Amino acid sequence: MDDKILLGYGSGGKLTHELISNLFVKYFSNDILELQTDSAVLDIGTGKVAFTTDSFVVDPVFFPGGNIGKLAIAGTVNDLAVSGATPVYLSASFIIEEGFSLSELETIVRTMADEAGKAGVKIVTGDTKVVNKGKCDKVFINTSGIGLLPEDKVNIGSGKNIETGDKIIINGTIADHGMSIMAAREGLNFSTEIESDCACLNGMIRSALDVSENVRFMRDATRGGLATVLCELAADRDFGVEIYEDKIPVNENVRGICELLGFDPLYVANEGKVVMVVGKDDAEKVLSVLRRNEFGRNAAIIGEVTNEHKGKAWLTTGIGGRRIIDMLAGEQLPRIC
Repeated sequence: MDDKILLGYGSGGKLTHELISNLFVKYFSNDILELQTDSAVLDIGTGKVAFTTDSFVVDPVFFPGGNIGKLAIAGTVNDLAVSGATPVYLSASFIIEEGFSLSELETIVRTMADEAGKAGVKIVTGDTKVVNKGKCDKVFINTSGIGLLPEDKVNIGSGKNIETGDKIIINGTIADHGMSIMAAREGLNFSTEIESDCACLNGMIRSALDVSENVRFMRDATRGGLATVLCELAADRDFGVEIYEDKIPVNENVRGICELLGFDPLYVANEGKVVMVVGKDDAEKVLSVLRRNEFGRNAAIIGEVTNEHKGKAWLTTGIGGRRIIDMLAGEQLPRIC
């Protein structure tokens, strides 16, 4: 098994980080890649840009709240936006299985165009490949993106300017996307339909950056969920992270399904959630702005950066206990995005 790729390598958790560090960074190593931020920060002579790429293999390709096309645009736009950049250009490449429905493909492409329009980005280049039936599962999409990055936002992706006492904010309920995919994939019928939170967040993020110069870090909580972002945030740092269970927004239907199926919402994927670290004096101001946006109505301050347990993320439970938050091990839900 040591020489085989496992599904867990795509989880966004421990195995993913091991694969990236022990293989890709080992051979591709350079000063830009080693920062391992959501978007690479590039100096092109006349200024700085953020550059990112992502691939989407979600199963099923249509799900409550979206489809693989919406996911592809939102995922790439959000990776740029959480780096502090203004997304401007995307590429879109398709690997399509022979026999896939042309009308369904058109729906996916039309959704991508609509979502790109809402986000204010242009799809300017792409590629198409078709493979034999059975050699691909319906359709896979790769997107890359370029965003304009102001000089004063360069350190947001790395969190270089985080300070003790900073507040941790999330823009809404967690685990919606993961549970939506699970229900659609397994044909689970619930009395209340759960929809993915898949959305482009660049407009909301821009409004937060406009009111505060003290947004010190952002990351979208996708594979591996909120827990993995917090672990990444604290790892090898001279500070700790503490969050409070009773402050974390979770849709009650999602919470119930997670309990029923044995999932921890902290580790379930999201596609429309950004975790922000904001200076304590600006936290309430940023929270207010987020709550005025349709994608931030349930935004909450869920924790803070502390001098305690340096390099670790901790959770204070609803009953007052405390436990370490570890990175996702293994695979919860394969092909979630």
